[in-house]
Amino acid sequence: MSLEEYEEKRNFEKTPEPQGTRGGKGRMYVIQKHNASHLHYDLRLEKDGVLKSWALPKEPPLTPGVRRLAVQTEDHPVAYAAFQGVIPKGEYGAGTVEIWDSGTYSKEKWEEREIIVDLDGEKLRGLYCLIAFKSNKNWLFFKKK
Repeated sequence: MSLEEYEEKRNFEKTPEPQGTRGGKGRMYVIQKHNASHLHYDLRLEKDGVLKSWALPKEPPLTPGVRRLAVQTEDHPVAYAAFQGVIPKGEYGAGTVEIWDSGTYSKEKWEEREIIVDLDGEKLRGLYCLIAFKSNKNWLFFKKK
């Protein structure tokens, strides 16, 4: 996934979302509650100057044993981690975006089909896993411990 895909889906003359530039050196993560056509949560992990992104149809798991579907979406610019606001009707992702949780993470493992991170946020703390299904777009997201 690339920032070009992010750029192609948005009209920056109409949406308050940040434009797609690479940047950042840290290990931040954010989960945004996105009340679009369907309420969902967007998980974003900073890596290689972008936010790797997944849409979670249900609230992120707070305890071990709860598994959630995570659908990989296009990379977002690092500046998107601070974005809160309303994406106007008629625009891609129209609806309200608010930060649900944020913090930093340390990487335990990051491979093509398996990601394990130690999250240190206000709501999510501990080891979390993303495991890809056969289709790399669909992942399983859960708290390991």
